[in-house]
Amino acid sequence: MNPTIASMMIIIAVLLALPQSGQAADAAAGQAAYAVCAACHGQKGEGNVAMNAPKLNGQEGWYIKRQLAAYRDGLRGTAPGDTYGMQMRPMAMAVGNPDAEANLIAYIESLPVTDSAPTVSGDVAAGQAGYAVCAACHGQKAEGVEALGGPRLAGLDDWYLVRQINNYNKGLRGYDPKDTFGMQMKPMAATVATDKAAADVVAYINTLQ
Repeated sequence: MNPTIASMMIIIAVLLALPQSGQAADAAAGQAAYAVCAACHGQKGEGNVAMNAPKLNGQEGWYIKRQLAAYRDGLRGTAPGDTYGMQMRPMAMAVGNPDAEANLIAYIESLPVTDSAPTVSGDVAAGQAGYAVCAACHGQKAEGVEALGGPRLAGLDDWYLVRQINNYNKGLRGYDPKDTFGMQMKPMAATVATDKAAADVVAYINTLQ
């Protein structure tokens, strides 16, 4: 294991081992644990493309919780070739205490939403047509629909969205039958099968910020 990752895991484990109240999530308590996340995801959860770490602020807590569980359960970050997922998995595995996880997520949710600078160009009109399939679960304005398990897409890093579409199409996500939502998303991603189609859809999502 990378020494830096190992050190970060130890820090997270120590922070999350602190006594928890068992009460409602405490964003202030979660701030201490987030200090480790900030090394890659930014002090304000703004993301860092140089670290391959996506923006977190603006994303719903229920989805962050689900993805932490997916990493811990091996539903993400275990496919050969998923370099960035493999880097994230040990970080997620260190967040095992339910109360501490709730505090961490509460802190992330408390962060002010920052704008993501567009980096993807595409045919917005074509992307709007392609997005019609996505809207069923992610919402007409890409605002996310928790009842259908579709996370918010609007306002997220466009480079990360393109990568995740590609990950589904390459079998780096949605590869485990136990990953219900991943298995649902995989055929949807297959409708965005080319680099151009992915760029077009994401360029359209950029207009929904």
